Amino acid sequence: MATQTRPVSQTRSFSTVFLIEMWERFGFYGMQVLMVTFMMKKLGFVDTKANLVWGAAAALIYATPAIGGWVGDKLIGTRRTMLMGAVILAVGYAMLWVPSDTAFMTYGALGVIIVGNGFFKANSGNLVRKIYDGEDTKIDSAFTIYYMAVNIGSMISMTLTPWIRDYIGGKYGDSMGWHTAFGVCSIGLILGLINYSLMSRTLAHIGSPTDSKRVDKGRLALVLLAALGMVFVSMFILQSETVAKWCVYIAGAVILGIFIHMIRTSHSSERAGLSAALVLVVQTIFFFIFYQQMSTSLNLFAQKNVDLSFNIFGFHLFTWIPEQYQNLNSIWIVLLSPVLVLIYNSLGRVGKDPSVAAKFAWGFAAVAIGFFIYGVGAKFAVNGQVSSWIMVWGYGLYSLGELLVSGLGLAMIARYVPERMGGFMMGAYYVASGISQYLGSVVANYAHIPEGLNDPLQSLTIYTSLFNKLGFAGVACTLVAVAMLPLMNKFSTSHSDAAINHDPLPAVRSEEFNTP
Repeated sequence: MATQTRPVSQTRSFSTVFLIEMWERFGFYGMQVLMVTFMMKKLGFVDTKANLVWGAAAALIYATPAIGGWVGDKLIGTRRTMLMGAVILAVGYAMLWVPSDTAFMTYGALGVIIVGNGFFKANSGNLVRKIYDGEDTKIDSAFTIYYMAVNIGSMISMTLTPWIRDYIGGKYGDSMGWHTAFGVCSIGLILGLINYSLMSRTLAHIGSPTDSKRVDKGRLALVLLAALGMVFVSMFILQSETVAKWCVYIAGAVILGIFIHMIRTSHSSERAGLSAALVLVVQTIFFFIFYQQMSTSLNLFAQKNVDLSFNIFGFHLFTWIPEQYQNLNSIWIVLLSPVLVLIYNSLGRVGKDPSVAAKFAWGFAAVAIGFFIYGVGAKFAVNGQVSSWIMVWGYGLYSLGELLVSGLGLAMIARYVPERMGGFMMGAYYVASGISQYLGSVVANYAHIPEGLNDPLQSLTIYTSLFNKLGFAGVACTLVAVAMLPLMNKFSTSHSDAAINHDPLPAVRSEEFNTP
């Protein structure tokens, strides 16, 4: 890579990625918070179809970074691919801005968003890995802060877009309200691109070897042509439940096969790390089944069975729109992320930072308790409506679990996977996450509310039955994670010994800092 005459700190390089990620997630979550409800209210889908279409879209959104990571590593460069993805995403959100309430237009916009996310996601995460390469404790902390960027952007947009939908809809018509809210997602990403252009110098020394070479125009044209083809493939998958289901099965088999192949053909010093990554990826798949409930079953639960008024000691504080309850996830993560970073850094200084596997076990335990809270809240429901505060505390534990599992999933790849496989394996992690997003929508459909059922007492029973089952599933995942700890510690020890006995890859940075 080309060197710079003026040093750039890790912190400044990280801030550039942090901010573009924050704006990109502003757009994504602003769209996600409305999508299932939009498909039900404007496209006429029943809850099971809306859940599965969004589940298939989410699966593809998470799966395509496997390709995007390879494009960034081998074809046009990590930085360039990330930037191209951000531009395509802005176009996708702009397509939802067009006032057309047709399924075809929605599928097309989702197809463009899927492709844009594929280019963006793996490469932005891989840049963070390269900034802190070789520093395990810093990588954990950096990815936790990076994950907080996701939630700063989503916290703002998930509050804003439902409010814009209702405000504009009340003044200019319901359809205008929906599409203006989607348009704000595009505007946010455009602002992020402007900001990135002003700060891009801080990443000039970070990236894959391809970033330092001039772009091959023919190669770029082929990438864009393939991207256009992927848009139409995505549209085809979204329109067919059967095709979507088979794609999930095939993707799962392919990812497992690739992991096994890489473990068998890798250097003996790399096998322990790859084996540890495989175990943690499987656990991550189970976690994202819980995660997908936020935009599906928990979203619909808030619309039917939650008292939308926040009161304390008999005083009314404020009232939320049902979709805005998804925002509790982001609020809690923004609050909890700095606390966990402080804990990781403090324990790291004395050599007692818990393993990633131990953090996964604690995360599943928190998720289990979170889902049980919804069931407990139902016992105190009034006329089939649970208190808003039940949602606050349920989401709080759910979000703590997310930080401990999903927030460290990227750090897991950075820690255990060899640097030469970084981009692709970062993408493989997202494919595994995508598989479980679809499975999560399948699980959410166990809380299907029959058409015409408007009695909140009956829907409360249906939803809380699912949440209690998810709580028990979380307990089972916790027990499995705890049982796997000895094996994971063995893998980690072998991986650490190999790292000590081999020369590390040079870190791509110019200054040392105690904290990211």
